[in-house]
Amino acid sequence: MASPAIEKLSLEDVPPPPAGTIFISDFTGVDVISAGASTTSPVKSPAFAIYTFPNAPAYYLRRQADSPFEPISASALKKAKKGAEGLAKKARAAEELKVKKDADEAKRLEEASKIVIKPDLSLPEAKHIKIRGGAANRETRVVVQGWVHRLRLQKGLAFLVLRDGTGFLQCVLSGDLANAYSTITLTLESTVTIYGIIHPLPEGKSAPGNHELIVDYYEIVGLAPGGDDAISNRVQENADPSILLDLRHLVLRGETMTGIFKVRAALLRCFRRVYEDLGILEVTPPCMVQTQVEGGSTLFAFKYYGEDAYLTQSSQLYLETCLPSLGDVFCIQESFRAERSHTRRHLSEYTHVEAELAFLTFDDLLSHIENFITKTVQYVLEDEEIAAIVKKLNPNFVAPQLPFRRMTYESALEWLNEHGVPNEEGETFKFGDDIAEAAERKMTDEINEPILLTRFPVEIKSFYMQKCADDPRVTESVDVLMPNVGEIVGGSMRIYDLDELMKGYKRENMDAAPYYWFNDQRVYGTCPHGGYGLGTERILAWLCDRFTVRDCSLYPRFTGRCKP
Repeated sequence: MASPAIEKLSLEDVPPPPAGTIFISDFTGVDVISAGASTTSPVKSPAFAIYTFPNAPAYYLRRQADSPFEPISASALKKAKKGAEGLAKKARAAEELKVKKDADEAKRLEEASKIVIKPDLSLPEAKHIKIRGGAANRETRVVVQGWVHRLRLQKGLAFLVLRDGTGFLQCVLSGDLANAYSTITLTLESTVTIYGIIHPLPEGKSAPGNHELIVDYYEIVGLAPGGDDAISNRVQENADPSILLDLRHLVLRGETMTGIFKVRAALLRCFRRVYEDLGILEVTPPCMVQTQVEGGSTLFAFKYYGEDAYLTQSSQLYLETCLPSLGDVFCIQESFRAERSHTRRHLSEYTHVEAELAFLTFDDLLSHIENFITKTVQYVLEDEEIAAIVKKLNPNFVAPQLPFRRMTYESALEWLNEHGVPNEEGETFKFGDDIAEAAERKMTDEINEPILLTRFPVEIKSFYMQKCADDPRVTESVDVLMPNVGEIVGGSMRIYDLDELMKGYKRENMDAAPYYWFNDQRVYGTCPHGGYGLGTERILAWLCDRFTVRDCSLYPRFTGRCKP
């Protein structure tokens, strides 16, 4: 035991701590055994130090945040010993309580195992339904199947929220059904078959669909693991993103992901509905190609029966070949870009909505694009279920209104320079500079409305884009920019003069020969035409207020990620 005389020693007289000394600091310490009780990782309180390390040769205490460790005084040690006795008493009480709880739980499980639940054969035959059909089948005995989404056990009652992909249904078990061993050991994500009658909820209560299923019998189809392997332990909201991507197959079961992909399905459905309204025909071009569209550096190459081939960057060239026979056409399919980009709006594989339209002007194309977007969003929000999901995910979403703001590339450069936004080299923007994502997002978010950004320089756009008649330095091109996400659509009028197209190949150092079939469109009855491509994941990120387009792809593919 430390002597009271220690308190009168100067710092020079403080003896060096013996091996095994326990260090204590109220300022930097933590009362956990794993702290180690060293000078760099001390414990917090003297009582905990003595309780945890009762046989330590010495206890050193830091009295001030910036003072050295000194031997604990006799009075402080005496007080700490009393505190340690209190901690020991609490630990014994906690252990006794645990033993009692374990015994009670074992007894409860033993009693529960004696309960046998059987179907009541006197009840009417149950009608098999999906959860979405619940409202139409109230007061009727039904059978529903799905996954246990939520589970709450009370004495003599169990509340289970069932999920089947079409909706959620609260199920109430009582009596033997609630007390049975299979119920009290039930786990989240287990699959079950449930029988009962759906009743509307009384006023003042709430549940999905404003009704609940009073259960008269159920069966477990597949019991999911509990404990360390329970889904709530494997999938945690704040986990490392790479872990969540590895477990994407489980993450998809969450309400947020479920909502996003229901909106996605509605969005694709509404794209097609608008095209149907406009009389534009859907076609399915190939995904394996031998020509580039958007530059060779982003091509995924592979050998096709010994020949060089690529995954398509865009179906545009093939859509153009359909115009003479099918009229205006569109496609919705995957495109691939081998971009080594880790930005939140880039994917290596994405769902590309593309259209090509014949006999129109650049102004016609701009009007078509803004009408297509606004009409699609209108149709999406007309679906009450989908509108409710969008509202939940993006409470501040406001549907875009016509007309969109028109802004030329040169006007954008002026805006960026006036607002002190530099180019990628940290300098003032000049004609010919590409507007990088950060600058584009800054401008779009500040303006805070949809923008049709037009007339980009020839040098930074693709070989097939039509030059402007009033200024051959720029093209009849457009990017649609949306607040919080940036570019969602890129389009242009296409060169329809063969000689001009050949100049485009030459400018980009491309061999025109493999494009013979594309060039023939300018030989056998050419016409003014234009088109565009829309990234489904980007417009979905805008609708659902997602930080990254990766949330909007079922199994996102990007640099370094091709699993699961």
